[in-house]
Amino acid sequence: MNEIQVEIENMNNKNDVHKETENKLIYAAKKGDKEAINIIIVNNYDLLKGYVFKLTGDIEDTKDIVQETLLRAMMNLNRFEPKAKFSTWLITIATNIYKDNLKIKKRSIPLEEDIGFNNYNESLEERVINSIRVKEILEILKSLPYEKRAVFILKHYYNYKYEEIADIMKCPVGTVRSRLHYCIHKIIESTSHKIIKKEKED
Repeated sequence: MNEIQVEIENMNNKNDVHKETENKLIYAAKKGDKEAINIIIVNNYDLLKGYVFKLTGDIEDTKDIVQETLLRAMMNLNRFEPKAKFSTWLITIATNIYKDNLKIKKRSIPLEEDIGFNNYNESLEERVINSIRVKEILEILKSLPYEKRAVFILKHYYNYKYEEIADIMKCPVGTVRSRLHYCIHKIIESTSHKIIKKEKED
Protein backbone atom coordinates (compact mmCIF):
# COMPACT_ATOMS: atom_id res chain seq x y z
CA MET A 1 0.00 0.00 0.00
CA ASN A 2 1.53 3.33 -1.07
CA GLU A 3 1.42 6.62 0.87
CA ILE A 4 -1.58 7.98 -1.05
CA GLN A 5 -3.61 4.84 -0.41
CA VAL A 6 -2.71 5.00 3.29
CA GLU A 7 -3.80 8.65 3.45
CA ILE A 8 -7.10 7.87 1.74
CA GLU A 9 -7.74 4.99 4.15
CA ASN A 10 -6.95 7.25 7.12
CA MET A 11 -9.38 9.88 5.81
CA ASN A 12 -12.09 7.27 5.37
CA ASN A 13 -11.51 6.01 8.91
CA LYS A 14 -11.79 9.56 10.28
CA ASN A 15 -15.05 10.07 8.35
CA ASP A 16 -16.41 6.81 9.74
CA VAL A 17 -15.53 7.85 13.30
CA HIS A 18 -17.10 11.28 12.79
CA LYS A 19 -20.27 9.70 11.38
CA GLU A 20 -20.48 7.24 14.27
CA THR A 21 -20.05 10.06 16.80
CA GLU A 22 -22.67 12.19 15.04
CA ASN A 23 -25.15 9.31 15.02
CA LYS A 24 -24.68 8.82 18.77
CA LEU A 25 -25.27 12.53 19.39
CA ILE A 26 -28.40 12.51 17.24
CA TYR A 27 -29.71 9.44 19.05
CA ALA A 28 -29.15 11.17 22.40
CA ALA A 29 -30.71 14.40 21.12
CA LYS A 30 -33.82 12.53 20.03
CA LYS A 31 -34.08 11.27 23.61
CA GLY A 32 -34.07 14.87 24.83
CA ASP A 33 -30.40 15.21 25.80
CA LYS A 34 -29.89 19.00 25.80
CA GLU A 35 -26.09 18.75 25.80
CA ALA A 36 -26.18 16.54 22.70
CA ILE A 37 -28.50 19.02 20.97
CA ASN A 38 -26.13 21.87 21.80
CA ILE A 39 -23.11 19.97 20.46
CA ILE A 40 -24.91 19.16 17.20
CA ILE A 41 -25.82 22.82 16.70
CA VAL A 42 -22.32 24.07 17.53
CA ASN A 43 -20.70 21.50 15.22
CA ASN A 44 -22.82 22.54 12.25
CA TYR A 45 -23.43 26.25 12.87
CA ASP A 46 -20.44 27.72 11.02
CA LEU A 47 -20.96 25.56 7.95
CA LEU A 48 -24.68 26.39 7.84
CA LYS A 49 -24.11 30.10 8.36
CA GLY A 50 -21.38 30.21 5.70
CA TYR A 51 -23.60 28.45 3.16
CA VAL A 52 -26.60 30.69 3.79
CA PHE A 53 -24.54 33.87 3.61
CA LYS A 54 -23.06 32.80 0.27
CA LEU A 55 -26.61 32.10 -0.89
CA THR A 56 -28.19 35.38 0.28
CA GLY A 57 -25.30 37.84 0.39
CA ASP A 58 -27.13 39.57 3.24
CA ILE A 59 -26.20 39.37 6.94
CA GLU A 60 -29.71 39.93 8.32
CA ASP A 61 -31.32 37.44 5.94
CA THR A 62 -28.61 34.97 6.89
CA LYS A 63 -29.36 35.32 10.60
CA ASP A 64 -33.10 34.84 10.02
CA ILE A 65 -32.70 31.79 7.79
CA VAL A 66 -30.11 30.14 10.06
CA GLN A 67 -32.32 30.61 13.11
CA GLU A 68 -35.39 29.26 11.33
CA THR A 69 -33.40 26.33 9.93
CA LEU A 70 -32.12 25.30 13.36
CA LEU A 71 -35.59 25.72 14.86
CA ARG A 72 -37.20 23.52 12.19
CA ALA A 73 -34.42 20.96 12.51
CA MET A 74 -34.87 20.66 16.28
CA MET A 75 -38.65 20.50 15.98
CA ASN A 76 -38.40 17.72 13.40
CA LEU A 77 -35.35 15.93 14.75
CA ASN A 78 -37.23 12.64 15.12
CA ARG A 79 -37.82 12.64 11.36
CA PHE A 80 -34.12 12.78 10.55
CA GLU A 81 -32.70 9.51 9.25
CA PRO A 82 -28.90 9.36 9.62
CA LYS A 83 -28.36 7.98 6.12
CA ALA A 84 -26.96 11.35 5.06
CA LYS A 85 -24.86 13.85 7.02
CA PHE A 86 -26.74 16.07 9.45
CA SER A 87 -25.18 19.12 7.76
CA THR A 88 -26.72 18.02 4.45
CA TRP A 89 -30.14 17.91 6.10
CA LEU A 90 -29.63 21.42 7.51
CA ILE A 91 -28.55 22.74 4.12
CA THR A 92 -31.65 21.18 2.54
CA ILE A 93 -33.90 22.90 5.10
CA ALA A 94 -32.11 26.24 4.66
CA THR A 95 -32.38 26.01 0.88
CA ASN A 96 -36.13 25.37 1.09
CA ILE A 97 -36.61 28.30 3.49
CA TYR A 98 -34.70 30.60 1.17
CA LYS A 99 -36.77 29.40 -1.79
CA ASP A 100 -40.00 30.07 0.13
CA ASN A 101 -38.76 33.56 1.04
CA LEU A 102 -38.10 34.31 -2.60
CA LYS A 103 -41.65 33.31 -3.48
CA ILE A 104 -43.03 35.56 -0.75
CA LYS A 105 -40.94 38.50 -1.90
CA LYS A 106 -41.78 37.73 -5.55
CA ARG A 107 -38.15 37.96 -6.51
CA SER A 108 -37.74 34.56 -8.12
CA ILE A 109 -36.52 34.45 -11.72
CA PRO A 110 -37.73 31.91 -14.34
CA LEU A 111 -35.27 29.10 -14.96
CA GLU A 112 -33.69 28.20 -18.28
CA GLU A 113 -33.22 24.51 -17.78
CA ASP A 114 -31.99 23.54 -21.24
CA ILE A 115 -28.63 25.28 -21.31
CA GLY A 116 -26.14 23.72 -23.70
CA PHE A 117 -22.61 24.56 -22.66
CA ASN A 118 -21.10 21.53 -24.33
CA ASN A 119 -17.62 23.06 -24.28
CA TYR A 120 -17.51 23.05 -20.50
CA ASN A 121 -13.95 22.33 -19.38
CA GLU A 122 -13.00 21.23 -15.87
CA SER A 123 -9.50 22.73 -15.98
CA LEU A 124 -10.90 26.03 -17.20
CA GLU A 125 -13.38 25.98 -14.34
CA GLU A 126 -10.64 25.53 -11.78
CA ARG A 127 -8.55 28.20 -13.45
CA VAL A 128 -11.38 30.71 -13.29
CA ILE A 129 -12.22 30.01 -9.66
CA ASN A 130 -8.58 30.16 -8.58
CA SER A 131 -8.01 33.41 -10.46
CA ILE A 132 -10.85 35.38 -8.92
CA ARG A 133 -11.37 36.45 -5.35
CA VAL A 134 -14.29 34.90 -3.47
CA LYS A 135 -15.88 38.33 -3.04
CA GLU A 136 -15.96 38.88 -6.79
CA ILE A 137 -17.49 35.47 -7.45
CA LEU A 138 -20.19 36.05 -4.83
CA GLU A 139 -21.07 39.38 -6.43
CA ILE A 140 -21.58 37.62 -9.77
CA LEU A 141 -23.56 34.79 -8.18
CA LYS A 142 -25.91 37.25 -6.45
CA SER A 143 -27.25 38.27 -9.87
CA LEU A 144 -28.19 34.67 -10.76
CA PRO A 145 -31.33 32.69 -9.82
CA TYR A 146 -30.95 30.98 -6.44
CA GLU A 147 -31.29 27.49 -7.98
CA LYS A 148 -28.12 28.00 -10.00
CA ARG A 149 -26.30 29.91 -7.27
CA ALA A 150 -26.94 27.19 -4.69
CA VAL A 151 -25.56 24.47 -6.98
CA PHE A 152 -22.30 26.36 -7.49
CA ILE A 153 -21.88 27.05 -3.77
CA LEU A 154 -22.55 23.44 -2.76
CA LYS A 155 -20.13 22.09 -5.37
CA HIS A 156 -17.21 24.49 -5.06
CA TYR A 157 -17.32 25.65 -1.45
CA TYR A 158 -18.59 22.50 0.24
CA ASN A 159 -17.44 19.74 -2.17
CA TYR A 160 -20.82 18.03 -2.42
CA LYS A 161 -21.15 15.38 -5.11
CA TYR A 162 -23.56 15.87 -8.01
CA GLU A 163 -25.87 13.21 -6.61
CA GLU A 164 -25.94 14.86 -3.17
CA ILE A 165 -26.71 18.26 -4.69
CA ALA A 166 -29.49 16.69 -6.74
CA ASP A 167 -31.03 15.34 -3.51
CA ILE A 168 -30.77 18.72 -1.78
CA MET A 169 -32.17 20.68 -4.73
CA LYS A 170 -34.72 17.98 -5.64
CA CYS A 171 -33.75 17.88 -9.30
CA PRO A 172 -32.02 15.44 -11.71
CA VAL A 173 -28.22 15.20 -11.80
CA GLY A 174 -28.31 16.49 -15.38
CA THR A 175 -30.01 19.66 -14.19
CA VAL A 176 -27.33 20.08 -11.50
CA ARG A 177 -24.65 19.90 -14.17
CA SER A 178 -26.42 22.37 -16.49
CA ARG A 179 -26.88 24.86 -13.64
CA LEU A 180 -23.23 24.54 -12.67
CA HIS A 181 -22.15 25.05 -16.28
CA TYR A 182 -24.38 28.12 -16.46
CA CYS A 183 -22.68 29.65 -13.41
CA ILE A 184 -19.19 28.96 -14.76
CA HIS A 185 -20.15 30.50 -18.09
CA LYS A 186 -21.42 33.64 -16.36
CA ILE A 187 -18.31 33.93 -14.21
CA ILE A 188 -16.04 33.54 -17.25
CA GLU A 189 -18.15 36.03 -19.17
CA SER A 190 -17.94 38.59 -16.36
CA THR A 191 -14.26 38.21 -15.53
CA SER A 192 -12.49 37.06 -18.69
CA HIS A 193 -10.70 40.40 -19.05
CA LYS A 194 -9.25 40.05 -15.54
CA ILE A 195 -8.05 36.52 -16.21
CA ILE A 196 -6.33 37.59 -19.44
CA LYS A 197 -4.69 40.51 -17.67
CA LYS A 198 -3.47 38.26 -14.86
CA GLU A 199 -1.96 35.74 -17.31
CA LYS A 200 -0.11 38.52 -19.14
CA GLU A 201 1.32 39.74 -15.83
CA ASP A 202 2.41 36.20 -14.94
